[in-house]
Amino acid sequence: MPPPQHLPPTNEAKNENEENPLVFDASVAQYQSTIPSKFIWPDHEKPCPEPPELPVPPIDMKGFLTGDTWEVSNATRLVDEACRKHGFFLVVNHGVDSQLIAKAHEYMDLFFGMQLSQKQRAQRKTGDHCGYASSFVGRFSSKLPWKETLSFRYSADSHCSVNDYFVNVMGEDFKEFGKVYQEYCEAVSNLSNGIMELLGMSLGVGQEYFREFFEGNDSIMRLNYYPRCQKPDLTLGTGPHCDPTSLTILHQDQVGGLQVFVDEKWRSVTPKPDALLSTLVIHLWLYPMGFTRAACIEQW
Repeated sequence: MPPPQHLPPTNEAKNENEENPLVFDASVAQYQSTIPSKFIWPDHEKPCPEPPELPVPPIDMKGFLTGDTWEVSNATRLVDEACRKHGFFLVVNHGVDSQLIAKAHEYMDLFFGMQLSQKQRAQRKTGDHCGYASSFVGRFSSKLPWKETLSFRYSADSHCSVNDYFVNVMGEDFKEFGKVYQEYCEAVSNLSNGIMELLGMSLGVGQEYFREFFEGNDSIMRLNYYPRCQKPDLTLGTGPHCDPTSLTILHQDQVGGLQVFVDEKWRSVTPKPDALLSTLVIHLWLYPMGFTRAACIEQW
């Protein structure tokens, strides 16, 4: 079989495409003016060009964790209001070191800046949740996202660390990568436990209820890279979706692009460098009163 061709023209015959499977190589794709049909999204699913801003409240986790009566009451009220409206809130004073976050972004840029053949050493296997994926080529046949991802598992109780994953998959040269992302996952996992305490209080079931339930949680860390696109009006980095997890904690870079579907409208969420965006997947939580599954749909 001939080697894969990088983003073949869309007017090739079907049998030629089957013999030369599509490969999304970001280093090539970001300069191409012709977008393959598999990456073009229908008009009704494209993002709103000038969406209104979604008001997302900042939650002061440091204040909440001090146990101060006013801070606890205020954080609980803000989370309750946010979850009843759309399920999104910002977390400030979250305790995740800013230098660690910067290092995580730096190493992400280094990984996605490598040649495709190097990144494919971590290629995600069929049916697996972890590994490298260039778009979702081979998984879907249309409406492909204009992105690359690297996903890996983290569990506080696991004997196999994030560091082990990078060394086993990418080699000894990636030991520092593994160390950074191990520390990052540990910090965000600790933060998630605090958020669970806050959610328990906002629901009136107590501070320990969800923390105990999710203690020793099994998490997926995902790095998303959205390369430049010469015709961004035709593509989407990530299409409309609902996250399959109970809680998503996201750090956005300065580019932005996240939109959330609330009250039958797409609304933007502006990046805040010093904050982490928390998303409560409300159709799993069954948070009381006024929720619909559409409230947590998001796209990039």
